[in-house]
Amino acid sequence: MSRLTEGITRSRVWRSFFRHGWPDDELNRSLIMTTNIYFHLHPVKVNRQSIKATYSWGLGILATILFIILGITGTLLMFYYVPSTEQAYQNIVDLQTKVSYGQLIRNFHRWSAQGMVLIVVLHMMRVFYTGAYKPPREFNWIVGVVLLLLTLGASFTGYLLPWDQLSYWAITVGTNVAGYAPVVGPDMRMMLLGGFEVGQAALTRFYALHIIVIPGALLLLISLHLWRVRKDGGLAAQNKIDDSLDIRGD
Repeated sequence: MSRLTEGITRSRVWRSFFRHGWPDDELNRSLIMTTNIYFHLHPVKVNRQSIKATYSWGLGILATILFIILGITGTLLMFYYVPSTEQAYQNIVDLQTKVSYGQLIRNFHRWSAQGMVLIVVLHMMRVFYTGAYKPPREFNWIVGVVLLLLTLGASFTGYLLPWDQLSYWAITVGTNVAGYAPVVGPDMRMMLLGGFEVGQAALTRFYALHIIVIPGALLLLISLHLWRVRKDGGLAAQNKIDDSLDIRGD
């Protein structure tokens, strides 16, 4: 048994996941600390004020958690939903009345989507209030604005998928309003609907945008956003050098 355990723990697969042994000596204890993912999420120096819960209210983390919940619940919903004008509405009714925990999963998805819109807006307000849009964080501010627009786009495209009267007329009004945008309005409306009215082409396009295009762009930009937070020196309070805390030292 001991030879089997030793063979597993010395295998390349095991070592690719665990690059240190048990913390029974100074070397392994040091490796556990230096390879901790928490220290890779923060810059070398952090400001004492920025790590207070009341400074950021964890709004960025909450938005990321809601995005993960939306990904999980959305994947589960895809097992039952068919993007067809003949089946979409009945799929939603069956999901809520015949599928175990279907109503719960759909409500999780719907409330998480609305919560993410609210949290992202509050996050942008907090960043603006604390001046975190100023150099050297202006690029990350632009990324955040794009993330807000994508979040609104994900919410808008998901609205049509139940294919009931409320979603049909909401998308009809929304795309008509978009059609009045200068220069690109009519072309943008035609691109979204795939025709002159809301129908099968529009449902297919909204479904593709909702489950592939927008979530993929959100995932890439959220990764870039988090990476830039670290590269730009953490939160905006980092600018107050005198109050900084060096996480490398005591």
